[in-house]
Amino acid sequence: MENQKPAKIFLGTYFNKDIVLKLSGLAKVFAWIVGVFYVVQWMFQIGNFFLQYARGFWVGLGFIDIAQNLFWLFEQPLRGLVYFAALQGVAQVLLMMMDIEENTRRVSQP
Repeated sequence: MENQKPAKIFLGTYFNKDIVLKLSGLAKVFAWIVGVFYVVQWMFQIGNFFLQYARGFWVGLGFIDIAQNLFWLFEQPLRGLVYFAALQGVAQVLLMMMDIEENTRRVSQP
């Protein structure tokens, strides 16, 4: 016990590891919440699309009107996919930056 060296504090660390790990985990959780939210929203949009068609609301619409409605139908899930990927990327970048810091600290110690 007495021969153990006290842990040196690396002064190049400007963040708290526990907070970064929690933030990374939170970003992953939010990514899945956003992903599920957009999938559920898209299911409602598809259901609404077919209900409108079955009820005859699309009678008399031109090609541009139909194309615009189809683009709206697929625009929301693509936005959700981008949010999901961005949040997952943020979580991975945070972990990667922690690895870089740890490697830098290890190299600087004799």
